Amino acid sequence: MFTRIVKMEFKAEEVSSFLANFETVKSKIRNFPGCQHLKLLRDKKDLNTFFTYSKWNSEEDLEAYRSSDLFKGIWATTKPKFRSKAAAWSVDVIEEIQSENLD
Repeated sequence: MFTRIVKMEFKAEEVSSFLANFETVKSKIRNFPGCQHLKLLRDKKDLNTFFTYSKWNSEEDLEAYRSSDLFKGIWATTKPKFRSKAAAWSVDVIEEIQSENLD
């Protein structure tokens, strides 16, 4: 499993439209084969900047999603709303640190 992070910076006037569209497609993305987790995050200082944080079983699953009609439709709607080019990273967890029991 790996994590995909996508940074999207929107034109201010397009944010509400993006959020409305995300509401209609989020369950379809989350239920796409191989997607195990999906979050939409918003920058605390720049309210026009969002991130998707998703976990995928394999790179093949992500590529199947990126080649799907679902993704193509979402991207065609979303891309014109950007104020700058989106950036994406595929990352592996190296280590996850749990809090220690202090008792």
